[in-house]
Amino acid sequence: MTESIQFGSKIIDFRLEYSDRKSLGITVTPEMEVLVKAPIDTHMEKVKEKIKRKAPWIIKQQSFFLSFQPKTPLRKYVSGETHLYLGRQYRLQIQIGNEESVKLKGKFIEVVANDKTGVKDILQDWYLQHARIKFNAIAEPLIANFKKHKVEPTSIILRNMPTRWGSCTPKGKIILNPELIKAAKGCIEYVIIHELCHLIHQDHTQKFIDLQTRIMKDWEKWKMKLEKLLA
Repeated sequence: MTESIQFGSKIIDFRLEYSDRKSLGITVTPEMEVLVKAPIDTHMEKVKEKIKRKAPWIIKQQSFFLSFQPKTPLRKYVSGETHLYLGRQYRLQIQIGNEESVKLKGKFIEVVANDKTGVKDILQDWYLQHARIKFNAIAEPLIANFKKHKVEPTSIILRNMPTRWGSCTPKGKIILNPELIKAAKGCIEYVIIHELCHLIHQDHTQKFIDLQTRIMKDWEKWKMKLEKLLA
């Protein structure tokens, strides 16, 4: 069932599930949903009291996950429109020709297409190809550094995710959103390091934060850049 509480000026919605367990647990998902699991005989008042006590932590977690929600505004695929690549803005230049291609030329992304309707697909394919190359190159030294913790991802794959920049599966597979190629290298490193830390600590505990800070002392700066750049 779905319920909510008022905490100051903020309303916290939560989903409550009763189960055969001894204690009440609260989880904030990467999609910023609040999940509450409680023993079968727990009264709603007790549940809401616990959520109010944990409200500052819940809000902090939701804010933390906000940077992992892609918010890139829709771009037009016409000459003169700005498009991002590795944190920089480029203006799109479209040319009609027989040999389809994409090239970076100064402050421009030059796209050659058979007709204007194919520009979007050509540019997205170019982004995807470069994401595969750049992500692997950026991840390689980071993965090597994590080997001292005796962990290593089983693989790194790209997958379009509407609400996340990256994720880590229980079996050690790191999934990255190809849209991340539009962010600066430091932002990409931040997301990869974040997911590598999950190979050691699955939840966002203080130990997780401490590890992430040891590996990347200025991770909060890159988190903020990711939020602002693609907002």
